Amino acid sequence: MEGVRKSIMEPAPEGHPGCVCGGECRINGSCGRHELKRDMNATVDELMVPSVIVGQECNSVGEVRELMETKGIHALPIVSGDGQAVGIVTSTDILGDEPADMPVSELMSTKVYTVPRYDGVHIAARVMRNHRLHHVVVTEEKKVVGIVSSFDLLKLVEDHRFTMKNPPAESKRKGARRK
Repeated sequence: MEGVRKSIMEPAPEGHPGCVCGGECRINGSCGRHELKRDMNATVDELMVPSVIVGQECNSVGEVRELMETKGIHALPIVSGDGQAVGIVTSTDILGDEPADMPVSELMSTKVYTVPRYDGVHIAARVMRNHRLHHVVVTEEKKVVGIVSSFDLLKLVEDHRFTMKNPPAESKRKGARRK
């Protein structure tokens, strides 16, 4: 499981390959200074956060809540022993006053939406829009290898800097109407 932490207590690996942020991007987020290929034909692999922090079903709600608060993350995939996604916990899930010693398996959503690593980002965007999600888990051979958030997609759009190729020309006729 390259790039995936096996436990929520394991230290985070380095950030995105080729990133100049000094490792700020290593935890389910973006440093805003990635020097990765970012175009509208990018793959999920190029956009995802590869050093995703994961939890296990045996972790307590208190552990998960503390981790998400200290690391500033908003989604935590829950994986089985072999690295397959079995659930996901979001910041909304832990807002309640559940006991800190309750197993996260009782709180997590078991419906996990995933996208393959080498699909286009438009697939991730479509899944997120159709199911009204802010995070989608990235997999390769059913194992969790990353995560994409709605902010990652917004960053892609922002970096693309749309411009009009041929702006509309002024009409040469006096008083001409547009249709």
